[in-house]
Amino acid sequence: MMRPRVSKLSHVLSKYIHDDAVYAKVRDLLNCEMEVGLARSTNANATVKMFITYVQSLPNGTECGDYLALDLGGTNFRVLLISLKGSSVEMKNKIYSIADELMIGPGYKLFDHIADCIANFMADHELNGKQIPLGFTFSFPCHQEGLAVGRLARWTKGFNCEGVVGEDVVTLLQQAIKRRGDINVECVAILNDTVGCLMSCAFSDHSTEVGVILGTGTNACYMEKLQRVELWDGINSEPDQVIINTEWGAFGDNGCLDFVRTDIDKEVDRTSLNPNKQIFEKMISGMYMGEIVRRLIVECASKGLIFNGHIPADLNTEGRFYTKYVSEIEQDEDDGEFSRTQQILDELGVIKPTLIIDCQRVQEICRVISERAAFLASAGIAALINRINKPNATVAVDGSLYRFHPHFHNLMLQKTQSLTREGLKLHMMLSEDGSGKGAALVAAVAHRIRTTSSAHSS
Repeated sequence: MMRPRVSKLSHVLSKYIHDDAVYAKVRDLLNCEMEVGLARSTNANATVKMFITYVQSLPNGTECGDYLALDLGGTNFRVLLISLKGSSVEMKNKIYSIADELMIGPGYKLFDHIADCIANFMADHELNGKQIPLGFTFSFPCHQEGLAVGRLARWTKGFNCEGVVGEDVVTLLQQAIKRRGDINVECVAILNDTVGCLMSCAFSDHSTEVGVILGTGTNACYMEKLQRVELWDGINSEPDQVIINTEWGAFGDNGCLDFVRTDIDKEVDRTSLNPNKQIFEKMISGMYMGEIVRRLIVECASKGLIFNGHIPADLNTEGRFYTKYVSEIEQDEDDGEFSRTQQILDELGVIKPTLIIDCQRVQEICRVISERAAFLASAGIAALINRINKPNATVAVDGSLYRFHPHFHNLMLQKTQSLTREGLKLHMMLSEDGSGKGAALVAAVAHRIRTTSSAHSS
């Protein structure tokens, strides 16, 4: 009796399962879109914008001293004090929440809140009166015009503050600090979390060439040769390289990924805050994975493939199936109990007793969707590794999806290697607090270079 149902379930899930040829096509398409973004004549119309970060140098081990770091990239905001002493890093930090109304209200109120957080932190750590170089991790698409000049291209991750798009966020931060009038802070570098992720790992592994975020959103950066960056307007001196912030979340916004998108992908996009934007991100990241799984479970239940066709009200509620459930369900062993899965389904109002076969099928749905996400990310990383074309390269990865999903690392490592040019080896390394430590390291490198240049000029 179960075989027809299994066959029907396999048919439903087959739209999310692809062979290496499909992922190789995704890899090659991304490379083409990156070329469009790097070229002067086509950048304006590119969906993968390939923003220049102006970060050319990685840590060399001589950085030392105290640095402040700010981290804004989601619903929480952090202020950090980081002390560099040789190979050791000492960090102190405090987390501040961002109210929903600040995420969608006037931009100046958001930056006033950030300035308030900085002042609170400096008072707590007796830093008032001191001027410490500061690195600002601002994890939204920015067009940088210098190491400490970045204009917001568009909001993502649920933010939509007015008066910020097109403006230099460092200037907005400095204006908010000036309005307070009681703290002395200079932002010497702005970066996004991918650059911080890369820099954090590069501090201990100098072969780090790629930074990837797999969390609420997804993005990647990598070290590119200056000769390929037609829009480069900095100084043409050593090192002849610069980190490029790809903003690959927008890959597919022009329709080039429609061949791997499903009806549910399109529904999730249509009901999102930013329809027709961030298409690649919506098939991978934590903000959307749970919703894709929820809609797929509802589809399977409506076809009588699980829960005897019953769909509880919670499962019919958009956003109710959290991405963390996917990781928890996939941690369950097929031992006949499925304790985590049972608990989650109970929370969602699935009528007891939940059959083990239902647990197995829910787990299979989660597995297929998370595998697809991991493999799509792998295709993107393979495109970057092939461009870098070095025998050994380390990929720094951070984000809650990568960090907490039980299989993401192994899935990505295996698939990325299979999609990478023969002879190129890669290592994947969890970035420890890239958006915090990484921001301070960018500030530290900038401070080292500025100090060295001043010494030479004098």
